[in-house]
Amino acid sequence: MTFFDLERPEHAYMFAFLQADGHLTEQSRNRGRLSVELSARDAQILEEFQRLCPFNSTIGHRTRTTNFKEDHTSVMWTVCAREFREELQALGLPVGRKSEIITPPRVPFSERDYLRGLIDADGSVGRTSQDLPFVSLTTKSDALAMFTVDYAERLCGARRRLTRNKRDDIYNILFLIEAGVALAADLYYPGCLALPRKVAGADLARTRARPPGMGFAAPRRSWNPEEDEVVLTAASMERASEQLGRTLKSCEARHWRLVGPKRPRVFPQR
Repeated sequence: MTFFDLERPEHAYMFAFLQADGHLTEQSRNRGRLSVELSARDAQILEEFQRLCPFNSTIGHRTRTTNFKEDHTSVMWTVCAREFREELQALGLPVGRKSEIITPPRVPFSERDYLRGLIDADGSVGRTSQDLPFVSLTTKSDALAMFTVDYAERLCGARRRLTRNKRDDIYNILFLIEAGVALAADLYYPGCLALPRKVAGADLARTRARPPGMGFAAPRRSWNPEEDEVVLTAASMERASEQLGRTLKSCEARHWRLVGPKRPRVFPQR
């Protein structure tokens, strides 16, 4: 029995959410289970998953003390059906630890609903403390990070350079102001399946524009090998700046990246 049709919006969303927040286990004799545990405030989405899933499943609650809160109440959805677990694995939800190896599906799927599922599970949407609209995603997966920035660039032209942060070795992908408004409006369309609190955040995000007087960042200009050669061989950084039509600070920063801080800058004699 095949359940998932990832071109259906609710199925694409659900699969992405399970990839991000679900946990798939296997035991002997073909036993195992899929489980998703969320804060009790998000129980509604698990009830919707239970309604969508054609296999028997259970929803339970528990209260415990965590590192962040005493008497924290969570809700857990559990499915043990072997057919369901095998289909999840075939689509790209591995057993056990998965945060670095999950990828978008290799079958046709509804991209914006899939991305909304990722953001509901591992991202945020709303306004910053400076009242700027934003959409963000945190992930360890190279494939999911590349999918996210590619989708945003195709939607609204927002380009992002992917780098992992040094503390956690994860990607913190952030879209602010116009890009945040465009993503919030596209992903959280009327009637879509989503966490109610994320829908509320998206409503706040898409109603905010750029604050008066705030300038626009200039488009980034990538360096190419020919320009690198000019920076490395120019008589001075001032000369390189004039020749390339770049700022002096930009040329100095590029030279530092190419040569490094431990080697002295040696310019050819005029």
